[in-house]
Amino acid sequence: MVAPYHIILASNSPRRKELLSGLDLDYEVKVLPDIEESYPETLPTEEIPLYIAEEKAAAYREMMAENDLIITADTVVVLGKEVLGKPADLDDARRMLRELSGQTHQVITGVCLMTKERKRSFAVTTDVTFKVLTEEEIDYYVDTYRPLDKAGAYGIQEWIGYIGVTGLNGSYFNVMGLPVQRIYNELKVF
Repeated sequence: MVAPYHIILASNSPRRKELLSGLDLDYEVKVLPDIEESYPETLPTEEIPLYIAEEKAAAYREMMAENDLIITADTVVVLGKEVLGKPADLDDARRMLRELSGQTHQVITGVCLMTKERKRSFAVTTDVTFKVLTEEEIDYYVDTYRPLDKAGAYGIQEWIGYIGVTGLNGSYFNVMGLPVQRIYNELKVF
C-alpha cells in the first residue's frame, strides 16, 4: 500500500520503533552517532522540531542507496513560549512536570521523509491538558519511571498519562513521538 522503498528509521527511540512497527512496514533501524540537535536561537518555537528532523535527515544523504527512504523525527513539548526538551536530571524532570501541571501544552513532532531524489517534511501538533498534579504524584512518576529520555519529562503511554492527562486534541501517537497516521498517508503518495 506504500511505495516500495527500503525504509530506514533513523532513531533509537523504542517508542518510535514500536509505532512504526504498528504500520506493518518492513524497515531497518540505522542510527548515526553524534548527530547535532541544536537549532538557531531565532527560530520560531513551532519550527524547531521540523528543523532538527531535516538536519538529522541531511546527515544520512551521503550514505543512502538509490532505493533508501530515511525517516527522521524530533519531538518537543512547548508550554507558552518555552521549549521543554529532555530533562537534564530527575530534579529537572520534577520542575517540568510542575510547570505542565494544570496546564495545556503543545507536543510538536517534526518528520522528514527523504530519498536521494526527494524530501517531504511536515510537523504535527497535539494539544495536551494535564490535571493539577500533586507533589506525591510527580515524585512517584519521576522515581518509578525515570523519564529522562522524554521531551517534557513524561510519556503519555505511562502512568502519568493514565492519571494526569485530562484532554487531548490531535494525535495521541504524535505525543508518543511519531505521528504514524500522517506518515502512512505521506508514504502512500511519496
